[in-house]
Amino acid sequence: MGASQHSNQHHFKTTPQGDVPQGRRGKHKKIVSAILNELDQLKDGAALKVPLSELEDTMANVRSALNRATRKQKREVATATDENFLYVWNTK
Repeated sequence: MGASQHSNQHHFKTTPQGDVPQGRRGKHKKIVSAILNELDQLKDGAALKVPLSELEDTMANVRSALNRATRKQKREVATATDENFLYVWNTK
């Protein structure tokens, strides 16, 4: 088969565009939105304690999504983790 000839078989499957996730909103939106909402109500000197078992993705991916969201909103937060929890708090 020469370089100018194409096969009629497709290498990839197809899906309707309506079924395609838009942007990065899907997987992390729920947990990041919940964290941001609770940060709005957080008292100075307190930190949110999010169980890692509640995260639908890896802690690193959720931290990255949270970092993108807070940068977009021009918010300053800090995070820390231990073996069981993701801690998040507002910084000034």
